[in-house]
Amino acid sequence: MSALTGGEALVAGLAAHGVDTIFGIPGTHNLAAYAAMPSYGIKHISPRHEQGAGYAADGYARSSGRPGVVLTTTGPAILNAAAAAAQAYSDSIPVLFISPGMPLAHPGRGNGLLHEIKDQGAALAAVVAYSHRVTSVAEIPLAVAQAFAAMATGRPRPVHLEIPLDLLDEVGQVTVVPPVAAGQLMAPTAQIQAAAAALSVAQRPLLLVGGGASRAAAQVKDLAQALSAPVFATTNGKGIFPEDHVLAVGAGVQHPSTLAAFNDADAVVAIGTELSPADWWLGLPSLAGKLIRIDIDATSINTNAIPAHALVGGSVAVLTALLANLSATDTATDTATDAATDDAAASIAAQRMVALRADFETDAQTEGGPWLEIVDAIAAALPRDGIVAADSAMACYYGALSNLPLHRPNAFLYPTGVGTLGYGLPAGIGAKVANPEAPVLVLHGDGGIMFTIAELAMAAELRLALPIVIVDNGGYGEIRNEMADRGEPVHAVALGSPDFPALARALGCYGVAIANASELGSAIKTALDADRPTVLHIYEDSRAAADMLAAKEAL
Repeated sequence: MSALTGGEALVAGLAAHGVDTIFGIPGTHNLAAYAAMPSYGIKHISPRHEQGAGYAADGYARSSGRPGVVLTTTGPAILNAAAAAAQAYSDSIPVLFISPGMPLAHPGRGNGLLHEIKDQGAALAAVVAYSHRVTSVAEIPLAVAQAFAAMATGRPRPVHLEIPLDLLDEVGQVTVVPPVAAGQLMAPTAQIQAAAAALSVAQRPLLLVGGGASRAAAQVKDLAQALSAPVFATTNGKGIFPEDHVLAVGAGVQHPSTLAAFNDADAVVAIGTELSPADWWLGLPSLAGKLIRIDIDATSINTNAIPAHALVGGSVAVLTALLANLSATDTATDTATDAATDDAAASIAAQRMVALRADFETDAQTEGGPWLEIVDAIAAALPRDGIVAADSAMACYYGALSNLPLHRPNAFLYPTGVGTLGYGLPAGIGAKVANPEAPVLVLHGDGGIMFTIAELAMAAELRLALPIVIVDNGGYGEIRNEMADRGEPVHAVALGSPDFPALARALGCYGVAIANASELGSAIKTALDADRPTVLHIYEDSRAAADMLAAKEAL
């Protein structure tokens, strides 16, 4: 045991779990924790808003697989981070949110103390896996250890710890709790054997890769090759299966051809995906009797579609066992097949793959038409191991999702599900901090970037070589189109945007106005080697942009 303040106990507990970076903003109530950071070698990164801290920690965690950590002060500060917590919860991202709380002896109905809110813990509990308020200095390292264990067990989700502000300065006898290695949950052998038997006779199998497969890239590849199965990816699964692989169809399952392909399949292996309406814009295909579902969360295994074979467990462990059982099944049936049959089956599979990819590319290019030149320029400039942090922008979900090939797990950071705006920039900063040697690019719309544009100052302070491509359609283009398509008055969507390159320079970045897509590729390459972030501002040529411009000119 050691005599430590609550702030020291907190930081010691974080350090024991390998934390070397914290995103946060110091305040009157959390200074005891800040005082302890230098002694434990923890680097602090200062966003300009707590929402930016949350998204940066999300990008850090999403791109690296290591939990992100956010430290705020009380009340409005932690509430500012709540949207980021909700996004992390939706996308199963492990982020630890830490804040002080009212003192232990604080009156239950309040007395007007600085930053007091009605029920801080309850507010956070609504958007995280759980919120816990410690009640002693000695409990702090245990609470930290329990949070990390929770984020490493089952479905990873954010956690909130609240430490009464008087405990942060109080001295107590503390034992730092070491990390615990969490074992992988494993589906029963009989269920895996049954799934393998179903796959062994499938003639038209497909794989669907979700974000829950991010640690199982090798096993996904082995399964696809063992089955000669075409591979589709959800938004969060993009890049887990390299998109230049001969069996890769593409990422994004919102296309008519994708729906048709899954309707036609006689076996579908869905790995780590909710089969969410946020991915399946046109509705789910018919999956009855043919869905083999792998998910670490037993409460999600029947969500949206009930599988014929439910394999609850970690994707690495379950896929490894499934492959072993497939191999055994293949060995048992090899004597019953001949080379001519194998060759005929391979030829049919190859023809099917060509047709699937052609149909997918047609749909993707039709949907992403206005942004194809921009996306193609990004694809040509971004190295193969690149990471893209995207926002809820038309250039991202219509343009990049299905048309920008990526080839590594956790390569496409996108706010799926909750769909917050302002995610891309701070998430890209977090990804670059976690992966300093990797090329990272931010792709944003002009509306969403304004939610967190102050974080350009954070990126500049860190001297990150970070291209930030802002694709401008004059406002909230998607909402403008929806208003028009509903036959309703179009208003409140055309925005007076700043001079983005000038604003970037004012915040310590480079800023470049890009006249057309032909200039973008070389500008990205320059930005990837620059000594600070670079904002690259380009106008899109789309229905929304044209109508927005016409509306502004009519004023």
